[in-house]
Amino acid sequence: MAAPRRLDQTDGRLVENIVHFTRALRKAGVKVGTAQVEDAIRAVEVAGFSRKGDFYHILRATLINRAADLEVYHQIFAMFWRDPEFLEHLIHMFSPTLHRDDDNPEKKKAAARRAADALEDAAPAPRPGKERKEIEIDARISWSANETLKAMDFEQMSADEIATASRAIRSLRLPVPPVLSRRQTPSPHGTRLDMHATLRASLRRGGEIERLVRTRPRTRAPDLVALCDISGSMSVYSRMMMHFLHALATAPDGGWGKVHAFTFGTRLSNVTRALHRKDPDLALEAVGREAQDWQGGTRIGVALERFNKDWSRRVLSQGAAVLLISDGLERGDVSLLSRQAERLGLSCRRLIWLNPLLRYEAFAPLAGGVRALLPHVDSFHPCHSLQSLEDIGHALSGNGEQDRLLRPRTA
Repeated sequence: MAAPRRLDQTDGRLVENIVHFTRALRKAGVKVGTAQVEDAIRAVEVAGFSRKGDFYHILRATLINRAADLEVYHQIFAMFWRDPEFLEHLIHMFSPTLHRDDDNPEKKKAAARRAADALEDAAPAPRPGKERKEIEIDARISWSANETLKAMDFEQMSADEIATASRAIRSLRLPVPPVLSRRQTPSPHGTRLDMHATLRASLRRGGEIERLVRTRPRTRAPDLVALCDISGSMSVYSRMMMHFLHALATAPDGGWGKVHAFTFGTRLSNVTRALHRKDPDLALEAVGREAQDWQGGTRIGVALERFNKDWSRRVLSQGAAVLLISDGLERGDVSLLSRQAERLGLSCRRLIWLNPLLRYEAFAPLAGGVRALLPHVDSFHPCHSLQSLEDIGHALSGNGEQDRLLRPRTA
């Protein structure tokens, strides 16, 4: 068996490649500190390696701290260390003009787009001979970029595409019809007679009634309460939905009254005050500080129970609508979830469930949490792309989308 290879026996490019590799990880969204890079270089030097698998596990042990980053690491490692001319292969593999979705029915893994984007940006500049070809490819695909981005799954987006989609979400609205209140307002076509105002007006004419004052109920904007799942399986979608909720909370013409936001994973957190900051970046940063259970487990039933006991009377007393943003993959007691979902559905004006798993055409309510929630919701929608968020607005505003998206509450 060959002796393990040491750094001092290489041609001097290994350290440079390790640094290049960590830059690609950072570009893909993996948090890698300078100390971790130094530890990785020392670990390779001390442990050595004689096989590709050894090198894979040494770097993974020193650079990766979160389970959610393992898939991104695997994709970047596979592409980076495949062969020295990885960039040319990368452009060929991931160019939409060369490999379309119908040519390759197997869907890319979730982290493949971010890995490809990170490697392409982190790689050195291509040779001059390739420059003209790249410009021609960009020109051919640029015309359909917006439509492609609207239909793309958030989980499949690269880092730059996620940033573009976040900016696009800020212009989205969730239209809602106003609700009637108990208060009355004067109206010549009202159905209710206001005798007090009629008699008061007659005093100006010595008690003679000139006209009958009529009123109609006032209308007001309903309140919105959002309960967003931030567990590991919802990581990308919950961050994009936070951008959506921030747009609804800060828009002057959003059509909603008060907007309350809560996050839950292993516990319930009220992030309403943080989400109402005007700057979206500062708002999302504040939400991250308030909610300490990002990318953890899922206990939907416990979270709904805490909300029903501590918050429902405060935020649902005016007939608010509730957005439940979750994939429904419950890890706890399903019977508790069913009871608390029923109580929540009876307490609010409308319970709307947004589930990214509906992006699959073959979706079926097989999970226990999904079956427990479905009987108590008023409508059920996907929330995996920009197009799906636009469709929710069409469905709730009554523009002919109900048959395709809305699923009424079942018995």
